[in-house]
Amino acid sequence: MFRLFLFILFCFVVFACNDYQKLLNSSENEVDKYTAAEEYYENGEFRRANALIEQIIPSYRGKPQGERLVFFFANSYFETNSFYSAAIQFENFIKSYPNSQRIQEAYFMEAKSYFMLSPIYTLDQDDTNTGIDKLQVFINRFPNSEFVTEALDLIEQLQNKIEKKEFEISKQYYTIRDYNSAIKSIDNFIADNPGTIFGEEALYFRWLSQYEIAINSIESRINDRITELERSLENFLRYYPDTIFIDDLSEKINNAKQLYN
Repeated sequence: MFRLFLFILFCFVVFACNDYQKLLNSSENEVDKYTAAEEYYENGEFRRANALIEQIIPSYRGKPQGERLVFFFANSYFETNSFYSAAIQFENFIKSYPNSQRIQEAYFMEAKSYFMLSPIYTLDQDDTNTGIDKLQVFINRFPNSEFVTEALDLIEQLQNKIEKKEFEISKQYYTIRDYNSAIKSIDNFIADNPGTIFGEEALYFRWLSQYEIAINSIESRINDRITELERSLENFLRYYPDTIFIDDLSEKINNAKQLYN
């Protein structure tokens, strides 16, 4: 019985594929292609819908169905993870149908396509910056849109990625033991990114850089530098009294004091 079911299912899939290929390869039947494209789209078969829509879009320009098809075309690219193509087609929709009832969604989806294109923080962040710009344009243009909350969340994620890249560059100075450059770089990072989620870790590495400078100072300067180190620690704890780095900070400041004594 189970084998019979599999056989019937196999036949159904083969026939369905044959019908789709015949329709796709047909040079006529635009109405049938339109109907099938809508059906495939509504059923979540976005690749098939996209292929059919691409064939018939030119014939529906200027017609009532054209707006619907162009939006489906753009969104089918998004749903199949073709985000560059999605961004281009949503931009095309915006230019072609500026008064559409779906114009807010199109602006948002164009911006979201760039969000999806944003790579890991170690790579070039051009698409990340474009995503932020596009999302901000959307928010400014449609401040009361239902998509604004999500847009703000996406901007925050992209901004955090950019800050992560900048912070990791600053940390590299500490890694290579260029402590003065680490302090300057971290100071610039904090100044440029007030309220950053990496603030606690940034101040921690800044303090570690001060610590390394202090304990490796010549004898005539170690007293002053350990005093500065203590003040920096007090300032750090003022901002982050429950810091996760408290054990390491406490151990190191005690070590520094013992060196001085």
